[in-house]
Amino acid sequence: MNWLKTLAAAAALQAAVLAPAHAGENLSAVKAAGALKIGTEGTYAPFTYHDADGKLVGFDVEIGEAIAKKLGVKAEFLEGKWDGLIAGLDANRYDAVINQVGITEARKQKYDFSEPYIASKAVLIVRADDDSIKGFADLKGKKAAQSLTSNFGKLAEGSGAELVGTDGFDQSIQLVLTGRADATINDSLSFLDFKKHKPDANVKIVAEQENADYSGVIIRKGEPELLEAINKALVDIKADGTYQAISDKYFGQDVSK
Repeated sequence: MNWLKTLAAAAALQAAVLAPAHAGENLSAVKAAGALKIGTEGTYAPFTYHDADGKLVGFDVEIGEAIAKKLGVKAEFLEGKWDGLIAGLDANRYDAVINQVGITEARKQKYDFSEPYIASKAVLIVRADDDSIKGFADLKGKKAAQSLTSNFGKLAEGSGAELVGTDGFDQSIQLVLTGRADATINDSLSFLDFKKHKPDANVKIVAEQENADYSGVIIRKGEPELLEAINKALVDIKADGTYQAISDKYFGQDVSK
């Protein structure tokens, strides 16, 4: 029977040795490493991008740093392209992804999400001096500047608009400002960021979708201690004003609701 005990002890030792290799398998592993490893793009302003000095900055970056601080560790960012970012969790490249990852039922089947930390809505944007469009129904027969394959584009088309194809938010806004399009349906967060940098721009929001889309911190399944700690950190940074300060810095208002 001694050999059975020896095998059991060897198996237990092997498990103990291997456990820390799975970065972020639980809260203890993160704390032992002294760092919360966070996957992010680094190319998606104002959420995660590089400033003029090449430093990684952004709303999501500061949220990640604030969460890590509450966990008693530092935030260590590892950058990657969006297409493979979430898959990096499966490869144990990092403990979490903080990159405006939308909370969807499909993703929840495979991963765990924190409570939402940011909300966005589809909003209808027109020139500030245009009173002819007051809601989505008024888009019928109007020109809407949209990325043709986006959900925003589909919403505009469904409202009866004629689509003017663009590469994204910046181009869409410019077409509205120059009168080459009557409106654009776009992301509320992108609009807030734009107005933060160009408060005098001649555009306004006239309508918004009722339901918001929410993003959360995404981690591997089976790490309940880490998930609980991240959720507690989010509660704490909202309670102590840290979240509000970060939100005001990038958007000029609270973007959690």
